[in-house]
Amino acid sequence: MSDAVVGMLAAGLTAEAPLFCAWVVMNEPAVAEALAREAFDAVVLDLQHGMLDFVGASRAILSVALAGKPTIVRAPVGEFSLASRLLDAGAAGVIAPMVNSREDARRLAAFTKFPPLGERSWGPRAVLPLSGLEGPAYLGAANAMTQTIAMIETRAALDALDDILEVEGVDGVFIGPSDLSIALNDGRSAEPRGEALMKAAAWVVERTKAHGKYASMFCFDGADARDMAAKGFRLCTVSSDQILLRGAARAELAAARASAPGKRAK
Repeated sequence: MSDAVVGMLAAGLTAEAPLFCAWVVMNEPAVAEALAREAFDAVVLDLQHGMLDFVGASRAILSVALAGKPTIVRAPVGEFSLASRLLDAGAAGVIAPMVNSREDARRLAAFTKFPPLGERSWGPRAVLPLSGLEGPAYLGAANAMTQTIAMIETRAALDALDDILEVEGVDGVFIGPSDLSIALNDGRSAEPRGEALMKAAAWVVERTKAHGKYASMFCFDGADARDMAAKGFRLCTVSSDQILLRGAARAELAAARASAPGKRAK
Protein backbone atom coordinates (compact mmCIF):
# COMPACT_ATOMS: atom_id res chain seq x y z
CA MET A 1 0.00 0.00 0.00
CA SER A 2 1.30 3.43 -0.90
CA ASP A 3 1.44 5.83 2.01
CA ALA A 4 0.51 8.66 -0.38
CA VAL A 5 -2.43 7.02 -2.14
CA VAL A 6 -4.73 10.02 -1.63
CA GLY A 7 -2.51 12.28 -3.72
CA MET A 8 -2.49 9.90 -6.69
CA LEU A 9 -5.80 11.18 -8.02
CA ALA A 10 -4.80 14.84 -8.18
CA ALA A 11 -1.42 13.89 -9.64
CA GLY A 12 -3.04 11.70 -12.27
CA LEU A 13 -5.37 14.49 -13.34
CA THR A 14 -2.39 16.70 -14.16
CA ALA A 15 -0.86 14.05 -16.42
CA GLU A 16 -1.51 13.83 -20.15
CA ALA A 17 -3.29 10.46 -20.16
CA PRO A 18 -6.94 10.18 -19.07
CA LEU A 19 -7.88 8.30 -15.92
CA PHE A 20 -10.16 5.25 -16.12
CA CYS A 21 -12.09 4.34 -12.99
CA ALA A 22 -14.09 1.40 -11.72
CA TRP A 23 -17.63 2.11 -10.52
CA VAL A 24 -18.83 0.24 -7.42
CA VAL A 25 -22.39 -0.02 -6.09
CA MET A 26 -22.02 -3.13 -3.90
CA ASN A 27 -21.59 -2.60 -0.17
CA GLU A 28 -18.72 -5.07 0.04
CA PRO A 29 -15.10 -3.84 0.41
CA ALA A 30 -13.73 -6.98 -1.25
CA VAL A 31 -15.47 -6.05 -4.51
CA ALA A 32 -13.90 -2.59 -4.54
CA GLU A 33 -10.49 -4.04 -3.67
CA ALA A 34 -10.71 -6.71 -6.38
CA LEU A 35 -11.36 -4.06 -9.02
CA ALA A 36 -8.63 -1.83 -7.60
CA ARG A 37 -6.17 -4.67 -8.13
CA GLU A 38 -6.85 -4.49 -11.86
CA ALA A 39 -5.47 -1.68 -14.04
CA PHE A 40 -8.06 0.93 -13.05
CA ASP A 41 -6.60 4.27 -11.99
CA ALA A 42 -9.14 4.77 -9.20
CA VAL A 43 -12.36 3.35 -7.78
CA VAL A 44 -15.61 5.31 -7.49
CA LEU A 45 -18.01 4.30 -4.69
CA ASP A 46 -21.62 5.22 -5.45
CA LEU A 47 -23.49 6.21 -2.30
CA GLN A 48 -26.29 7.88 -4.24
CA HIS A 49 -27.76 5.03 -6.27
CA GLY A 50 -25.59 2.22 -4.94
CA MET A 51 -26.05 0.07 -1.85
CA LEU A 52 -23.10 1.52 0.08
CA ASP A 53 -23.46 3.21 3.45
CA PHE A 54 -20.89 5.28 5.35
CA VAL A 55 -19.37 2.30 7.18
CA GLY A 56 -19.17 0.22 4.02
CA ALA A 57 -17.63 3.09 2.09
CA SER A 58 -15.08 3.76 4.85
CA ARG A 59 -14.00 0.12 4.79
CA ALA A 60 -13.89 0.06 1.00
CA ILE A 61 -11.66 3.16 0.94
CA LEU A 62 -9.12 1.32 3.10
CA SER A 63 -9.43 -1.87 1.03
CA VAL A 64 -8.81 0.07 -2.19
CA ALA A 65 -5.83 1.77 -0.54
CA LEU A 66 -4.42 -1.70 0.22
CA ALA A 67 -4.33 -2.20 -3.55
CA GLY A 68 -2.46 1.09 -3.90
CA LYS A 69 -5.28 3.05 -5.53
CA PRO A 70 -7.25 6.19 -4.61
CA THR A 71 -11.00 6.25 -4.03
CA ILE A 72 -13.59 8.75 -5.20
CA VAL A 73 -17.03 8.76 -3.56
CA ARG A 74 -20.30 9.94 -5.03
CA ALA A 75 -22.25 11.33 -2.11
CA PRO A 76 -26.07 11.34 -1.99
CA VAL A 77 -27.86 14.46 -3.18
CA GLY A 78 -27.27 17.42 -0.88
CA GLU A 79 -25.31 15.49 1.74
CA PHE A 80 -22.26 17.71 1.73
CA SER A 81 -21.53 16.97 5.39
CA LEU A 82 -21.24 13.28 4.49
CA ALA A 83 -18.82 14.24 1.72
CA SER A 84 -16.65 15.92 4.33
CA ARG A 85 -16.73 12.80 6.56
CA LEU A 86 -15.72 10.61 3.61
CA LEU A 87 -12.73 12.84 2.93
CA ASP A 88 -11.75 12.36 6.58
CA ALA A 89 -12.13 8.62 5.98
CA GLY A 90 -9.52 8.76 3.24
CA ALA A 91 -11.37 9.50 0.00
CA ALA A 92 -9.25 11.28 -2.57
CA GLY A 93 -12.22 12.97 -4.18
CA VAL A 94 -15.95 13.61 -3.91
CA ILE A 95 -18.55 13.70 -6.68
CA ALA A 96 -21.61 15.69 -5.62
CA PRO A 97 -24.93 15.27 -7.51
CA MET A 98 -27.35 18.04 -8.46
CA VAL A 99 -25.03 21.03 -8.21
CA ASN A 100 -27.24 23.47 -10.10
CA SER A 101 -25.98 26.95 -9.20
CA ARG A 102 -23.06 29.00 -7.97
CA GLU A 103 -24.52 28.81 -4.47
CA ASP A 104 -24.72 25.00 -4.62
CA ALA A 105 -21.09 24.94 -5.73
CA ARG A 106 -20.06 27.35 -3.00
CA ARG A 107 -21.75 25.23 -0.33
CA LEU A 108 -20.10 22.08 -1.69
CA ALA A 109 -16.67 23.71 -1.55
CA ALA A 110 -17.38 25.00 1.95
CA PHE A 111 -17.76 21.41 3.21
CA THR A 112 -14.91 19.86 1.22
CA LYS A 113 -12.15 22.46 1.37
CA PHE A 114 -10.29 23.92 4.35
CA PRO A 115 -10.01 27.70 4.77
CA PRO A 116 -9.44 29.95 2.93
CA LEU A 117 -11.29 28.09 0.12
CA GLY A 118 -13.95 26.56 2.37
CA GLU A 119 -15.02 25.79 5.90
CA ARG A 120 -14.21 22.08 6.22
CA SER A 121 -13.80 21.17 9.86
CA TRP A 122 -10.68 19.44 11.16
CA GLY A 123 -10.92 15.71 11.82
CA PRO A 124 -8.74 13.67 9.42
CA ARG A 125 -9.60 10.34 11.05
CA ALA A 126 -8.14 7.92 8.50
CA VAL A 127 -6.80 10.13 5.75
CA LEU A 128 -3.48 11.08 7.35
CA PRO A 129 -1.72 7.72 6.86
CA LEU A 130 -3.17 7.48 3.34
CA SER A 131 -1.82 10.93 2.49
CA GLY A 132 1.70 10.21 3.73
CA LEU A 133 1.58 13.46 5.71
CA GLU A 134 1.37 14.57 9.32
CA GLY A 135 -1.37 16.92 10.52
CA PRO A 136 0.08 20.37 9.73
CA ALA A 137 1.43 19.25 6.36
CA TYR A 138 -1.89 17.63 5.43
CA LEU A 139 -3.76 20.82 6.33
CA GLY A 140 -1.57 22.74 3.92
CA ALA A 141 -1.84 20.20 1.11
CA ALA A 142 -5.39 18.87 1.41
CA ASN A 143 -7.17 21.48 -0.71
CA ALA A 144 -5.04 20.59 -3.73
CA MET A 145 -4.69 16.90 -2.87
CA THR A 146 -8.41 16.09 -2.56
CA GLN A 147 -10.75 16.71 -5.48
CA THR A 148 -14.19 18.33 -5.35
CA ILE A 149 -16.24 17.42 -8.41
CA ALA A 150 -19.68 18.88 -9.15
CA MET A 151 -22.18 16.83 -11.15
CA ILE A 152 -23.78 18.42 -14.18
CA GLU A 153 -27.08 16.65 -14.83
CA THR A 154 -29.81 19.29 -15.27
CA ARG A 155 -30.63 22.21 -17.55
CA ALA A 156 -30.07 24.52 -14.59
CA ALA A 157 -26.55 23.17 -14.11
CA LEU A 158 -25.75 23.71 -17.80
CA ASP A 159 -27.08 27.26 -17.62
CA ALA A 160 -24.97 27.94 -14.51
CA LEU A 161 -21.88 26.03 -15.71
CA ASP A 162 -19.56 29.04 -15.87
CA ASP A 163 -20.77 30.22 -12.46
CA ILE A 164 -20.10 26.76 -11.01
CA LEU A 165 -16.64 26.57 -12.58
CA GLU A 166 -15.74 30.02 -11.26
CA VAL A 167 -16.10 28.82 -7.65
CA GLU A 168 -12.69 28.34 -6.07
CA GLY A 169 -12.67 24.91 -4.51
CA VAL A 170 -14.58 23.17 -7.30
CA ASP A 171 -11.85 21.27 -9.14
CA GLY A 172 -13.89 19.75 -11.96
CA VAL A 173 -17.29 18.56 -13.10
CA PHE A 174 -18.84 15.17 -13.81
CA ILE A 175 -21.62 14.57 -16.32
CA GLY A 176 -24.36 12.15 -15.34
CA PRO A 177 -25.38 11.36 -18.93
CA SER A 178 -28.64 9.55 -18.26
CA ASP A 179 -30.05 12.26 -15.98
CA LEU A 180 -28.80 15.08 -18.19
CA SER A 181 -30.29 13.48 -21.30
CA ILE A 182 -33.64 13.07 -19.52
CA ALA A 183 -33.54 16.76 -18.60
CA LEU A 184 -32.60 17.81 -22.13
CA ASN A 185 -35.41 15.64 -23.57
CA ASP A 186 -37.95 17.09 -21.11
CA GLY A 187 -38.48 13.70 -19.52
CA ARG A 188 -39.52 11.94 -22.73
CA SER A 189 -36.59 9.53 -22.90
CA ALA A 190 -33.13 8.70 -21.61
CA GLU A 191 -30.58 8.98 -24.42
CA PRO A 192 -27.20 9.12 -22.68
CA ARG A 193 -25.35 9.22 -25.99
CA GLY A 194 -28.00 11.06 -28.00
CA GLU A 195 -27.37 14.15 -30.08
CA ALA A 196 -28.53 16.62 -27.42
CA LEU A 197 -26.39 15.03 -24.72
CA MET A 198 -23.27 14.91 -26.87
CA LYS A 199 -23.69 18.54 -27.94
CA ALA A 200 -23.95 19.56 -24.28
CA ALA A 201 -20.99 17.34 -23.38
CA ALA A 202 -18.77 19.03 -25.96
CA TRP A 203 -19.71 22.42 -24.52
CA VAL A 204 -18.95 21.25 -20.98
CA VAL A 205 -15.46 20.13 -22.06
CA GLU A 206 -14.90 23.46 -23.77
CA ARG A 207 -15.93 25.53 -20.75
CA THR A 208 -13.97 23.45 -18.22
CA LYS A 209 -10.81 23.87 -20.29
CA ALA A 210 -11.45 27.61 -20.48
CA HIS A 211 -11.55 27.71 -16.67
CA GLY A 212 -8.44 25.54 -16.30
CA LYS A 213 -10.45 22.68 -14.82
CA TYR A 214 -11.49 19.22 -16.04
CA ALA A 215 -14.57 17.34 -17.18
CA SER A 216 -15.47 13.77 -16.23
CA MET A 217 -18.06 11.37 -17.62
CA PHE A 218 -19.92 8.22 -16.58
CA CYS A 219 -19.20 5.66 -19.33
CA PHE A 220 -20.97 2.40 -20.07
CA ASP A 221 -18.10 0.19 -21.22
CA GLY A 222 -14.47 0.32 -22.25
CA ALA A 223 -15.12 1.43 -25.83
CA ASP A 224 -17.40 4.21 -24.59
CA ALA A 225 -14.75 5.35 -22.10
CA ARG A 226 -12.16 5.40 -24.88
CA ASP A 227 -14.44 7.54 -27.04
CA MET A 228 -15.24 9.98 -24.24
CA ALA A 229 -11.55 10.34 -23.39
CA ALA A 230 -10.89 11.17 -27.03
CA LYS A 231 -13.48 13.94 -26.75
CA GLY A 232 -11.54 15.55 -23.90
CA PHE A 233 -12.95 13.99 -20.74
CA ARG A 234 -10.08 13.62 -18.28
CA LEU A 235 -11.71 11.08 -15.95
CA CYS A 236 -13.97 8.34 -17.29
CA THR A 237 -15.66 5.51 -15.45
CA VAL A 238 -15.90 2.06 -17.06
CA SER A 239 -19.18 0.18 -16.61
CA SER A 240 -20.00 -0.91 -13.01
CA ASP A 241 -19.25 -3.79 -10.70
CA GLN A 242 -22.68 -5.37 -11.19
CA ILE A 243 -22.54 -5.11 -14.98
CA LEU A 244 -18.99 -6.47 -15.11
CA LEU A 245 -19.93 -9.40 -12.86
CA ARG A 246 -23.05 -10.28 -14.86
CA GLY A 247 -21.21 -9.91 -18.16
CA ALA A 248 -18.40 -12.20 -17.05
CA ALA A 249 -20.88 -14.76 -15.71
CA ARG A 250 -22.85 -14.79 -18.94
CA ALA A 251 -19.70 -15.13 -21.06
CA GLU A 252 -18.35 -18.02 -18.99
CA LEU A 253 -21.69 -19.84 -18.90
CA ALA A 254 -22.10 -19.42 -22.65
CA ALA A 255 -18.62 -20.88 -23.16
CA ALA A 256 -19.37 -23.78 -20.83
CA ARG A 257 -22.70 -24.64 -22.44
CA ALA A 258 -21.52 -24.22 -26.02
CA SER A 259 -19.83 -27.62 -25.98
CA ALA A 260 -21.78 -29.34 -23.21
CA PRO A 261 -23.43 -32.60 -24.30
CA GLY A 262 -27.20 -32.82 -24.52
CA LYS A 263 -29.78 -30.21 -23.67
CA ARG A 264 -30.63 -28.78 -20.31
CA ALA A 265 -34.07 -29.62 -19.02
CA LYS A 266 -36.40 -26.63 -18.96
